[in-house]
Order: sequence, then structure tokens, then C-alpha cells
Amino acid sequence: MSLADSRGRQEGHSRGRPRSEAVERSIIEGAMKLLEDGVPLGEVSIERVARTAGVGKATIYRRWRGKEELFVDVLRAAEPPEPELPGTSMRDDLVVLLESLRQRGLINRSSAILHNVFAQMKSSPKIWTEYHETVIEPRRRIVFEVLRRGQRNGELRDDVDIELLNDIFVGPMLLRSIMRPDADLPEDLAERIVDTVLEGLRPTAP
Repeated sequence: MSLADSRGRQEGHSRGRPRSEAVERSIIEGAMKLLEDGVPLGEVSIERVARTAGVGKATIYRRWRGKEELFVDVLRAAEPPEPELPGTSMRDDLVVLLESLRQRGLINRSSAILHNVFAQMKSSPKIWTEYHETVIEPRRRIVFEVLRRGQRNGELRDDVDIELLNDIFVGPMLLRSIMRPDADLPEDLAERIVDTVLEGLRPTAP
């Protein structure tokens, strides 16, 4: 994922000289190095990131308004890219979306960065809020649209609560990948979850 693409939402806040993606990458990597070394999130200051990246604090503030925005981009850079949906059916799209969560779960377990940050992020409300608004909510909207399309196409009953159904699909994968880090994440888990839930939600024939 391009750092420039991931941060297009902040273009209006930039000041001074034009952005350099190489400089941004060095800042992101500097923050990652601190987290990989086990430095607690609360102790990773802009000044410390600047020293590690070999840049001045002003260089960081020209690109991010503060620590919260910077660390959301650190998390985004550490994650796999968003999946491309096949669009062949609601079921196929849901399997791809859940598989991406399974892959993130595997990465979270092996990544010192994500393990460190996610373990502490709830104690940093600003970072959690920024992450929720810019990462989690867009993913939820994608699932909502897939489910609504399924209703329009006759793949899903019209009377189903879309937001509740999203939680029913996503919940088991999040439980296994985040809440139970010792739980098994088999390769067919996404398909099993989707097929089990959809079994009782398809419209019945007249």
C-alpha cells in the first residue's frame, strides 16, 4: 500500500514543502522500529520517532497533525492490503472479507508491532478513535454494502438486520484471531463461518 495513498485524507492539513514519500517511509519505519524494540506506545513520542528516523520534529508535523494520526498510519502500513472482492456473489465476497481478517489475525500474532500496539491502544483513546474512524468503519461499510447487495439479489432475506448480521459474521473471526490468540485459524475457517451463518438466512422458496 502506498503511504501517499493511505494518507490522502490529510492533504488539507499539510504545510510547507511538498511531501516526499521516502521521508514519510523513513518516519513510519522509525516508529515501527521503536515498537519492534518493545517501547510502550505511551513512551513513543514525536521527538523520539524523529530521532530514530533521523529527521526533525517539524518534518513529522508537516505530514501528521500529531501522534494519533501517525500511529494510525503505522498500523495501516503494517497490515496487508485490503482484499479485492470477486463480486460473483454475496457468499464469495463475504468469504474474501473474512479471509482477510484471518490473515490479519495471523499477522497480529507474528508481528511485534501490531501485538505491541493493539495490546495498548485501548489505553490511548485518541489513537483508538482515529483507528476506528479511518480503518474499522470503512471496512464495516464494505460489509454492509455486500449484505445489502445480497438482499437486492435475493441471496439474503429482506428482514435481516444488516448491522447485527455484520457482527454475527465478523465476531467469530475476531474472537479467534484477537481475543483467543491461541485458537486455531484453519485455512477453511472463513468459508465455514459464512456457510454456517448463511444456511439459515437464505430466502425460502415460495
